[in-house]
Amino acid sequence: MALQRFVIERDIPEVGSLEREQLAAAAAKSNEALAQLAPDIQWVESFVAADKTFCVYLAKDEDVILRHAEISGFPATKITAVRKTIDPTTERDT
Repeated sequence: MALQRFVIERDIPEVGSLEREQLAAAAAKSNEALAQLAPDIQWVESFVAADKTFCVYLAKDEDVILRHAEISGFPATKITAVRKTIDPTTERDT
């Protein structure tokens, strides 16, 4: 089964001011939820801003992302399916 790429926006007040140990604890909590839902979901990476995170996941569907949010306690404020990707080399592909 091919997994689809999603970007999840999570509104988490003051997340950007968390210490490394707090972020590590959050990652551990997320990983515990992921283990329960495997192989239907994988965490790729997250970008931490002042009051939100932007997480890239591979998932079977939006429902499994919502289940991860419920289990982990981290909100999935907005879930966006990625249709295509581009990068600086895209212009050379045409």
